[in-house]
Amino acid sequence: MSRILIVEDETIIRSALRRLLEKNNFLVEDAASVDEAQSRFTLTEFNLIISDLRLPGAPGTDLISLAQNVPVLIMTSYASLRSAVDAMKLGAVDYIAKPFDHDEMISSVQTILNNAIPSTTSSANMLPSEPECRNDSSVMFGTCPPMQELYHRIKKVARTNVTVLIQGESGTGKELAARAIHEQSLRADIPMISVNCAAIPESLIESELFGHEKGAFTGASSGRSGLLEAADGGTLFLDEIGELPLEAQARLLRFLQEGEIRRVGSVHSKKVDVRLIAATHRNLKDLAKRNEFREDLYYRLYVMELRIPPLRERGQDILEIADKMLIQATERMQTETLTFSPETRHAMLSYHWPGNVRELENAIERATILAENSTITTELLGLDIPTSSLNELETQFAQMNKTPSPSLSKEEQANLSLDDYFQRFVLENQDQLSETELAKKLGVSRKCLWERRQKLGIPRKSRK
Repeated sequence: MSRILIVEDETIIRSALRRLLEKNNFLVEDAASVDEAQSRFTLTEFNLIISDLRLPGAPGTDLISLAQNVPVLIMTSYASLRSAVDAMKLGAVDYIAKPFDHDEMISSVQTILNNAIPSTTSSANMLPSEPECRNDSSVMFGTCPPMQELYHRIKKVARTNVTVLIQGESGTGKELAARAIHEQSLRADIPMISVNCAAIPESLIESELFGHEKGAFTGASSGRSGLLEAADGGTLFLDEIGELPLEAQARLLRFLQEGEIRRVGSVHSKKVDVRLIAATHRNLKDLAKRNEFREDLYYRLYVMELRIPPLRERGQDILEIADKMLIQATERMQTETLTFSPETRHAMLSYHWPGNVRELENAIERATILAENSTITTELLGLDIPTSSLNELETQFAQMNKTPSPSLSKEEQANLSLDDYFQRFVLENQDQLSETELAKKLGVSRKCLWERRQKLGIPRKSRK
């Protein structure tokens, strides 16, 4: 079980964060300052340190060197976001803005800890990349054709400086793709700065991106550089760029056209060298037609497009990802080895996964916690599958197991997964049976047979 140290001087925040982490099965200690953390604990014995940036006495960034190789996650308010970027340059693994969402905090913690766990994935399933992309290859992987095309495009675009637009549904891993591009680029020695445009208040977004001069607006007591300026020489990732206000879009367009920025309240421009990667789950072209997104900015962003396929389109990748996540979850929670039942594997392939990889990860975390024995059942995943659909899946699976495969012994049939069995049965019988007869033998509809062919890549028999 991972051990985490919280360093936070505000009692309410410290207690709330401790309860949140303990609820998610982490061992947690806490301290109110860097000095107290040093005096009470051996910092190098923790798996992760979560620290506020501003603390009484020494700042939280001092823990980066004191903890040696232990990752340090910095917490900061939006007003101190620029300082958080400086903390990353000092070696912080990441930063999170306060007030933070509970799911966002747990997701950040799990991502950091997962990257510290050696990958159990075979090299055949890893993202083909340069060695510096090893962290992402342990999370972003798959062998389906859409993912192979994605890897190919990432590799081609990474060594260039062109702007990239990543499109995909929420939870598909758009930031992982952006990080893979950055870590294979010539800018990899400078940390990539990530900004969620939807998470920053509209009144602050221009100041955060472009900086501001003293007195530019109420509360601007001093000048501050923005994130584009902080990313000079590196990469800026703008997630959910479709949520960017129109005023900020105009400033971003000028940066893309001229390679220069102007702080809010300033009359002087400054040249910066920043590679921009943007991502969205929305259709920017449709937004532009409705005048909700600048059309000229859309075409500036649309130099190179990468599409992240939704999980439901990735076929067997679903099971590969699920198996890997289950191994990580059991290691993290120090539970016995768990496996998915055949019915559960069938259900995961048939489920729509509206929340994509993020939903799959949460479902497996839940099932790992609730499991009473070594088998993960469909019910433990907590998926929103109607009872009638569950019964249909169970019926289909039972029917398929009753259907004999002439070339296999009973022992071999028992060791086959549902998909192996389906594929072998179809290939062995499609020359003698029509699609309607095949579906009837398998106890499924023709539509289901067609969908399973698509998922498993089983070709139809050729017609002479």
